[in-house]
Amino acid sequence: MSKKLLGAVLVAATLAAPVVLAGEGESCSGDKATHAASKSAVKDVTITQVASLQKEKKVTVLDANGADFRKQNGIIPGAVLLTHFQKYDVAKELPATKDSKLVFYCANTQCKASHAAAEKALEAGYTDVSVLPDGLLGWKKSGQPTASVAPQS
Repeated sequence: MSKKLLGAVLVAATLAAPVVLAGEGESCSGDKATHAASKSAVKDVTITQVASLQKEKKVTVLDANGADFRKQNGIIPGAVLLTHFQKYDVAKELPATKDSKLVFYCANTQCKASHAAAEKALEAGYTDVSVLPDGLLGWKKSGQPTASVAPQS
């Protein structure tokens, strides 16, 4: 197989690979949507790294989960709750400073809503964007604290 053809096959296979996203009111274990994976400058961070950055007040943690998932499972304390993982308002929901350290999370390693939210931040010009792949369920499993979501009025 020629290098050109092999490259085209690899690109097509990459674009066809579905990843799971959670929408408003969904969890990654519930209704599923698909989205083509993309290569980017989004970095992965560990639970230990996020906990440390929070203690040092050097990070904005952003929750990309839906409202129902948050209600059932809680959130990482201090997290900014995005209105929607893909349709959130960058100007209203992210820090004004484009070099702010941002960490997005969703449900778990199977969920890719945090990746979609992080990609949107990169597209908006943010330069220090990470994802917590273990998500909230990994955070809880590791013994980290969670907070309840205040009821909407």
